[in-house]
Amino acid sequence: MKRARAMLVETVLAAGLLAGQAEWKTPALPDGRSWLTMESESLLRPPASATVPLTEGTRVAKTPPRVVFAFLPGQTYPGKPWSNWSDGCVLNGRYYTALSDHHAPDGNALLYEFDPAGPTIRILADVKKVLRESGRLAPGERYTPGKIHSRIMAGSDGWLYYATHRGNPREASDANGYRGDWILRTWPDPDPAKVKTEIVAAYPEPKHSIPAAVLDPVRMVFYAGTAAGPDAAEKGGLFLAVDARTGRILHRAPDGFDRYAILMRSTGRVYWGVRPEKGEGGSKGYRYDPVANRVERCPALPHVRACTEETADGKVYGVSGTACDIWVFDGHWEQIMLLGDGALGRNTYVTSLDVDPSGRYLYYVPGAHGGGPREGTPVMQFDVRTKQRKVMAFMNALADRVGAQFEGTFSTALSEKGDILFITWNMGRPKWDCGAVTAVWIPESERPLD
Repeated sequence: MKRARAMLVETVLAAGLLAGQAEWKTPALPDGRSWLTMESESLLRPPASATVPLTEGTRVAKTPPRVVFAFLPGQTYPGKPWSNWSDGCVLNGRYYTALSDHHAPDGNALLYEFDPAGPTIRILADVKKVLRESGRLAPGERYTPGKIHSRIMAGSDGWLYYATHRGNPREASDANGYRGDWILRTWPDPDPAKVKTEIVAAYPEPKHSIPAAVLDPVRMVFYAGTAAGPDAAEKGGLFLAVDARTGRILHRAPDGFDRYAILMRSTGRVYWGVRPEKGEGGSKGYRYDPVANRVERCPALPHVRACTEETADGKVYGVSGTACDIWVFDGHWEQIMLLGDGALGRNTYVTSLDVDPSGRYLYYVPGAHGGGPREGTPVMQFDVRTKQRKVMAFMNALADRVGAQFEGTFSTALSEKGDILFITWNMGRPKWDCGAVTAVWIPESERPLD
């Protein structure tokens, strides 16, 4: 019940962001251009309207990054709102991300490729179109997903894997013919004629949506955390291990993860914490071992809201809940250690966290669900060696030039070289109603390795 209430609150908040909004228009840069590029000292200055000072000990970069900005295409009608909820990835230098319209029951989501070398953006998959053309929708099935909410992940086979999720949870019902959600994969071929999207699994758990997932690209196992629809027989969220090649369910267990799970690529083990119900003690820790093919209790883990991939030395960095307390998980000892506070001010909610190839620098954007403009919408770096946090840029320095505020993000991804941070933005005109993308080039001087 607690998880269902939290999801309902999330939907109400998102819908409420449109209150008082003027007539909706397709987002576009004021001067009619497709792209805006900025490299200015103004990116390093907090806004004069900031409601709180920088948290003591926070540094600001000395060299401004180069930023390239564009509104995402395909926003041709008002969403409720158009919004980003899924964490993207980088493959072969290109960034893959999604935008969802949040409609219910007949919603939609779009999968994009952003190539900074162009720069170019293209839509790779229109989820509603894919499902309708697949012939897999039943005649009375009004439901189509309102979101891609899971992570978007690249497999060792070169495909992009992700899952779908409902907009309003009440509409994922028998009355709308709801049977469950989908695990999909998209082939991002350079030739547009060869781009294709396939269904990996239809309704892997009946009448459950899939808000969370992580892919093991080595063993090609897709791990999903589910959320029950109002008419589901199984009311609790589940853990699913799915063969990404065939869609076959390998394992099913209760108490699944609802946002993120730690994947130790070196061992294939998956870890997550489940938030306690009212009256219970601390969070419960779980571990899935693919060799034994079973879920086991393990030392208590915090609820994982966001985490990095495993580093070369077997570490995963993460945050929990709505705080920005950064911790490190040691996969060998299965232990968590708190590193420090990564927050800039009062907006502490972080939903995506990336580590650079050296394993030393973390990147993130606090204020995921809004509120960031009060502090300039900072892009942050955290040095795990020195525990130093640093503002790389205040993104709202671009707000006047693009005609919208940077309200927050659920998706960041770092290039393979660690020199470009990609971010998908929920944008406000003035309220959150559309989506955009940026590439932020991180100066070498701001990421020394000595």
